[in-house]
Amino acid sequence: MSSAQLVLETAAAERYESLLRVSQTLTSTRSFEDLLSILARELRRVVEFYYLGVGIYDEKAHSVSLKLFDDSGAPIEAPELAPEQTLTWWVYQRQQPLVIPSVEGETRFPAAVELLKECGVLSICTFPLTTARRRIGALAVGSKHPDAYSKDERVFLSLVADQVALAADAALNFKASQRAQAALQRERDRLQLLLEVTKQVVSNLDLRDLLRATSASIRRVMECDAAGVALPDCDGRQLRVYALDFPESKGMIQEDRVISLENSPLGRAFQTGEPVLVNQKDLGQAGSEESAVVEGEGIKSSCHIPLVSRNRTVGVLAVARLGERVFTQEEVGFLTQVAGPVAIAVENSCAYRQIADLKDKLAQEKLYLEDEIRAELNFEEILGESAALRRALEQVEKVAPTDSTVLIYGETGTGKELIARAIHDRSARRANSFVKLNCAAIPTGLLESELFGHEKGAFTGAVAQRIGRFELAHRGTMFLDEIGEIPLELQPKLLRVLQEREFERLGSARTLRTDARLIAATNRDLASLVNEKRFREDLFYRLNVFPVYVPPLRERAEDVPLLVRHFAQQFSRRMNRTILSIPTEAMNALAAYDWPGNIRELQNVIERAVILSNGPVLRVELPDLKPLAAGANGGLKKQGVLDEAERKQILAVLEETHWVLSGPDGAAARLGLKRSTLQYRMNKLGVSRSTHQRSAD
Repeated sequence: MSSAQLVLETAAAERYESLLRVSQTLTSTRSFEDLLSILARELRRVVEFYYLGVGIYDEKAHSVSLKLFDDSGAPIEAPELAPEQTLTWWVYQRQQPLVIPSVEGETRFPAAVELLKECGVLSICTFPLTTARRRIGALAVGSKHPDAYSKDERVFLSLVADQVALAADAALNFKASQRAQAALQRERDRLQLLLEVTKQVVSNLDLRDLLRATSASIRRVMECDAAGVALPDCDGRQLRVYALDFPESKGMIQEDRVISLENSPLGRAFQTGEPVLVNQKDLGQAGSEESAVVEGEGIKSSCHIPLVSRNRTVGVLAVARLGERVFTQEEVGFLTQVAGPVAIAVENSCAYRQIADLKDKLAQEKLYLEDEIRAELNFEEILGESAALRRALEQVEKVAPTDSTVLIYGETGTGKELIARAIHDRSARRANSFVKLNCAAIPTGLLESELFGHEKGAFTGAVAQRIGRFELAHRGTMFLDEIGEIPLELQPKLLRVLQEREFERLGSARTLRTDARLIAATNRDLASLVNEKRFREDLFYRLNVFPVYVPPLRERAEDVPLLVRHFAQQFSRRMNRTILSIPTEAMNALAAYDWPGNIRELQNVIERAVILSNGPVLRVELPDLKPLAAGANGGLKKQGVLDEAERKQILAVLEETHWVLSGPDGAAARLGLKRSTLQYRMNKLGVSRSTHQRSAD
């Protein structure tokens, strides 16, 4: 055997030994990239090459994936080429090797030839990668020398290609199997998520807890960094983050954060009812405050799914990622499926909460009504014909149809609450609640809770949620008696309710809105309190929109007989007695008394008189009135001076009219009184024509 033959046989033996090693190594490698790197290192021992490439053709996507390596096994960056521009496409279609002895004269593949020239390749052999089951792609080996590969080397490389095809098929199958398993596991996780959400919908009525648990599950299954649900506020003008699961948050996005419907993806999804996808490019172009917050949190992509139930959007489900991975349409479709039961949960919980709130409100209204029934109103209607009372009632008629704030002022016991009720009953709110609160009767520490309500656990003793009076008076009337007794530190919150129509319960950050008309009453001089820095000036001006003065009983003495008869009938009916008449002496004494306690005092005196009366005649203990009269408004002396001045005025007018009482030129018209009122005043003051003539004589 010649030395040349020995060299050839030795080279052939080394090649096949190398082929065996390649075959053994490739069969144990599952990673396609590792497979090619190993192939490049093993192959260079027996075949001279500078360039090794493998192309995998995907028929469904109509694309060629190129993997290129140099003779050391290091990867070379591969450009993206159209399939028809690659050697792989030619070999794949024809299923035969492609040998190019010199790339200089090759014109069929200009883009590929340009790449080969850039890599320094002058000749190349390309072999099909094919198994008994399918076509895969092509294996290419290139050299820096022209016509570098002999026939034997091409035969050997063809065998290598067969081994690579088997290994590549196994690796691709393994990768496909992994993808299938991952997809199956992902599908199982998603089905489990749907099941969990459905179970929570039917078993959890606490909306915040439900949405927090759901958000955590969605974030885990969808491989996101953040997940949350935003719901509209009561007025529907903005969204609020109701539940959030964002472990890596920097604190810029938190629960209860308010989000505008305008210029925000959440608002767009809520208003259109369609999913909204946002990527980093969209964030950069938005330029809004919301975009700045999202960018500050490091969010690169987000998906916003409307929660739609019964053709009505009740909120938005939002998920976000900090990485570069964007949300696919397949993920959007699944999130839309998840949004279905979440929307039902939101709607059910809102309905449950509304029912609970209405139940609480009805219970509170029942208590108020029971209190009113037990207390019984001072009188069933406003009684009186005096000019002072008529002026007050005219003001009531004017202001009642409006929604303006009313300040009723007057002495204690004049019937300010009755005036407030008259305003409510003549307003458009009369079908809704009239809620009252005496600010002086509630301890300072509890007044804020009474007005605005509190959450469970807001303070010691707050064992349950409580609805405040302003919330209860929604669309009705809120009557605050003794408004001057409100503590200075609570007045700003009351001012906010008047100006903004919103407040928060104690222990809650959620802003509530109320459409309650405010009527306030006081027996104090609020202007003086403002000067003494005991009442806020801005609150005073906000309350004093339409002041109504309720006159004391001493300024409407002509109404006393009417009130006396009314109370006598009321108490006699209650005590199962019969009162048919009231002595003139008693009536005159009652009319002459100043009544510092006003109507409330008169009511008490008549109740005592009915108790003391044994027959049909009302028995009034006149001595009981004298000490009170003597001490009222400076005593009897001052009252006598006033009566004398009034007597002189009436006599002067009577003389001018020749004692004609009625008619357009009569004394009653000149004095601005009714004829009956003038007669009453004349009897009270002892003015008569005969008495005057005797004194004149």
